[in-house]
Amino acid sequence: MTGNPDLCEPDCSVFLDAEGHPLRALPDFAQGSEALVALYSMMVKTRTFDAKAIALQRTGRLGTYASSLGQEAISVGVASAMSEADVFLPSFREHGGQLWRGVTKEELLLYWGGDERGNDFAGPRQDFPVCVPVASQFPHAAGVALALAHQGAGGVAVAMGGDGATSKGDFYEALNLIGAWTLPAVFVINNNQWAISMPRAEQTRAETLAQKAVAAGLPGEVVDGNDVIAVREATMRALDRARAGQGGTLIECLSYRLSDHTTADDASRYREDDEVSRHWMAEPLARLRNHLVAEHAWSKEDEENLLRDSRAETEAAAERYLAMPPQPARAMFDHLYAKVPPDIAALAREMGDD
Repeated sequence: MTGNPDLCEPDCSVFLDAEGHPLRALPDFAQGSEALVALYSMMVKTRTFDAKAIALQRTGRLGTYASSLGQEAISVGVASAMSEADVFLPSFREHGGQLWRGVTKEELLLYWGGDERGNDFAGPRQDFPVCVPVASQFPHAAGVALALAHQGAGGVAVAMGGDGATSKGDFYEALNLIGAWTLPAVFVINNNQWAISMPRAEQTRAETLAQKAVAAGLPGEVVDGNDVIAVREATMRALDRARAGQGGTLIECLSYRLSDHTTADDASRYREDDEVSRHWMAEPLARLRNHLVAEHAWSKEDEENLLRDSRAETEAAAERYLAMPPQPARAMFDHLYAKVPPDIAALAREMGDD
């Protein structure tokens, strides 16, 4: 069978089918088990974090949250191919990629809890915060790519967004710019088939979203977004191309949103349960786990240990988040200006120090 039921197209890059069987020779990084175990472990940690974040939101201890259920392979695969010199510009569903890059679970919870301290990453200082406005991160990425090109240190701007982002002018303008100026950028689209309640088929008549790169003079590629090996391999090639001075690439990752759009959404209003159930067959964690088990690189004990450790790490992060005293109301101004204007400073003083 192909990689992703109803989704993977003839030109879609895929290495493992939905059951974890290799469809062709695996890339060099996937020949041994070490890299694949690391990818699988991060996807499990991402899903564990996801479940806890939703539980916190449902009990009033976190703000509206966007789940990455069933889409973990995309951000983890992309981030795992990046170097420290690169800059990550995520949308609101790239928790796994952020965790891989060094953002902590506590920082992510702070952000989703409405605390800007969650964007002051202890790890990847150059990476951008979560971008909630749809597609506005792509023009940011074009600017970052221009700066990286001037620095000449080999860094690449990597921006991620959903299929709905490709319907926005911000996306097209940024794509055109990185093409016209041959900028070192990789744009990754998580095509999870739904822009909130708008199905992909009603967004565009384009056969693929990747082909939108053609008008910008860029290569576009479609990969199975539920195959973390395919995602990482395509991203590695795109990054190599950018570092070689050959410009940007658009990668479309085919996946499916198994959850609601966010915790403020009820997807049962616009899609059938049978459709969602069918796509569980191709979800990325089971696919890679099946492959590792078949290669005798993963055991029941390994799985139990990983789940136990992931839950413990997540619970500890949640406890630290919940125990952190909230900032005073005036702190809202601290994150808006490099230099606070006099009138705002006066207002902040009126609000007091506590």
